[in-house]
Amino acid sequence: MTDFDSIPESPPPPGHNAGELTVSELSQAIKRTLEGRFERVRVKGEISGFKRAASGHLYLMLKDENAALKSVCWKGNAARLGIIPEDGMEVIATGRITTYGDRSEYQLVIERLELAGIGALLKMIEERKKKLAAEGLFNAERKRPLPVLPTIIGIVTSPTGAVIRDILHRLGDRFPRHVLLWPVLVQGEGAAAQVAAAIRGFNALEPGGAVPRPDLLIVARGGGSIEDLMAFNEEIVVRAAAESAIPLISAVGHETDTTLIDFASDRRAPTPTAAAEMAVPVRAELITMLGEIGHRLSSTVNRRLGEARLAIEGLARGIPEPMRLIQEKAQSLDGWLERWANARLPYFRRREDRVAQLRAELKTPHQQLAEARSAIDLAANRLGAAFNLALERQHRGLERIGNGLNPRLLSELVARKRTALDHLGQLLDSYSYEKVLERGFALVRDAAGKPVLTAAAVSSGDTLTLQFRDGSVDAVAGGKGPEKSKRKTTPPTGPQGSLL
Repeated sequence: MTDFDSIPESPPPPGHNAGELTVSELSQAIKRTLEGRFERVRVKGEISGFKRAASGHLYLMLKDENAALKSVCWKGNAARLGIIPEDGMEVIATGRITTYGDRSEYQLVIERLELAGIGALLKMIEERKKKLAAEGLFNAERKRPLPVLPTIIGIVTSPTGAVIRDILHRLGDRFPRHVLLWPVLVQGEGAAAQVAAAIRGFNALEPGGAVPRPDLLIVARGGGSIEDLMAFNEEIVVRAAAESAIPLISAVGHETDTTLIDFASDRRAPTPTAAAEMAVPVRAELITMLGEIGHRLSSTVNRRLGEARLAIEGLARGIPEPMRLIQEKAQSLDGWLERWANARLPYFRRREDRVAQLRAELKTPHQQLAEARSAIDLAANRLGAAFNLALERQHRGLERIGNGLNPRLLSELVARKRTALDHLGQLLDSYSYEKVLERGFALVRDAAGKPVLTAAAVSSGDTLTLQFRDGSVDAVAGGKGPEKSKRKTTPPTGPQGSLL
């Protein structure tokens, strides 16, 4: 292959027999020249058109007011960048210049990325703070109270720094607790990812598992510049702190240092030592305080018991003797029982007198039958008298008429009238139940004096009264025979019909 240095700087004179290069040869020569000349460069510019490919590679443009430089960061280096690129961010990119022969372009392969200055860094932090605050990650209602005395404390910090020794020493002085350390980088490339993974890792532990789940988390780091503390301003760390279900104390830097994790944590400590003081109380002070509380509680209980005893004794003096109350109520009960016994007999006597009076006013069935019989006899007498009177009037009328009629015809007419009247009288006599009794029948009445019309109305043992033409006889009904219960009564035939 032809080296790039062998290419003449000016075109050969006419007719000169110069060698020819292929496009690929020329592209490779340019590539080697640029990479050899610009093997390591640091370029300052503003990020524009940033995008992350599905493969994990980062593509962006570095530009200033006059030019733009295409840049790429391969996936392996992208995971180790100290910051996450954003459009408009002013940065210093460290890498090497190379070419992309397929498009005849040159580009910067970024290996490291840092902010261009403190002003740009503070601007980026402020914009990120506004964004996360708008999502509600810093709201006060998200803050959880710290446990009074945690059993296990999880600490996220570097295992080699002075921070972990200060925290352990302070915990030992105040109230020794079981501590779990999750070692992480606290600055530089990958620190933010490790801190976020540690917070989420502690939250992922199962209560009662082989590795116990902490009751409190402390994320700590010593002081440093704003670039040194940049890992605790990263969005991934802030979101992990806000999502933590375990109460979290942030102790990053000194009192004047403020990072975004401070706004997302449940409590902010000015120093790691102060975080240990927030985490546990002083054991001696706690014992003293508990003793004082116990003493006050005991005094309060004794005082309340004494007041209650005095109140009960005062109430007891105003209450009569229970036995005397019982005796008074027993005496009152005896009086009521006596009054009830005395009032009961006159009441029942009055009721008996009233029943006797009503009984006297009521008529027995025999009396009612006698009265009815008398009424029928009276009506029959009146009917007979009226009939005789009417007959006499008819005779007189007929006599007056007969004076002018044929004697023989008149005699026949009179005989017919008499025959009709005789039949009418016989019919009236046949309707009287006494005539039926004279023919050998009997009238059956029950104990209430009501006529019994059917055998089904009589039960065995019923008291009955049998009235004949010459008097009444009492009887008791016996059992019904199978033949008698099925016997049908044939109504009598004749001109009179059936009376019963």
